Amino acid sequence: MSQSSAEAPDYSNWVASRLITVPGAFSLLFFGLSFVLLPLLVVGILFLLIAVYFAYARYCFSPAGGNIQSQVQDLVLANLDWSGIGKALDIGCGNAPLTIKVAKRYPRAEVIGIDYWGDMWEYSKGICEKNVKIEGVAGRVSFQKASALELPFEDGNFDAAVSNLVFHEVANAHDKKELIREALRVVKKGGRFAFQDLFMWKQVYGEPEELLATIKSWGVTRIELVETYKSPFIPAAVKLPFMLGTLAILYGEK
Repeated sequence: MSQSSAEAPDYSNWVASRLITVPGAFSLLFFGLSFVLLPLLVVGILFLLIAVYFAYARYCFSPAGGNIQSQVQDLVLANLDWSGIGKALDIGCGNAPLTIKVAKRYPRAEVIGIDYWGDMWEYSKGICEKNVKIEGVAGRVSFQKASALELPFEDGNFDAAVSNLVFHEVANAHDKKELIREALRVVKKGGRFAFQDLFMWKQVYGEPEELLATIKSWGVTRIELVETYKSPFIPAAVKLPFMLGTLAILYGEK
């Protein structure tokens, strides 16, 4: 039973409200200035279109708009071929939606979520701990503040590891492939993993074939890539390159 049937967990939204309010405010500013200098009307319209786009994306990600955010997270678990016995790690847990999904799907597992919880996101360890209580999995889930580039765990500490839309956001990792390598380091031999990120973004990760070959060279037993951006539930407008247009999952067995 959850802590309170009337209380809902706070998983926030991948589209922060400031992505709507800031361009919206600029659009009003330039609309006002256009009465003095008419060409500024064009600038105001551009800012308005940006605000409208992000408002639409935020709606799509929300439960009211199709709950795409949750469905994208479900893709990670759909590609995690794990028995559910042992310890699992969620790298970059945010407000813990994927962490909780892992705990619910695998009731015999112990799950740890790590995140840096920086100021630019509406996430915190406190919200994570509140969410697991509401969802009724607090006894098997814990959280630590840590960087995805330097995980505070020994080699082979986990039976499974997951991550969702985190690696490309780690600013101090110049080579994002090193984040994959670090994530795999803490998975035991024979353990399973499923990492979802913008892996089709060639400027960051290179050609997919080369990426798979590199990971394979680290001694990974099995590695697969699935282009999850092609999922039919993701609207075309959200498949732009800077949104979910290069989304893919790396999964397999170490």
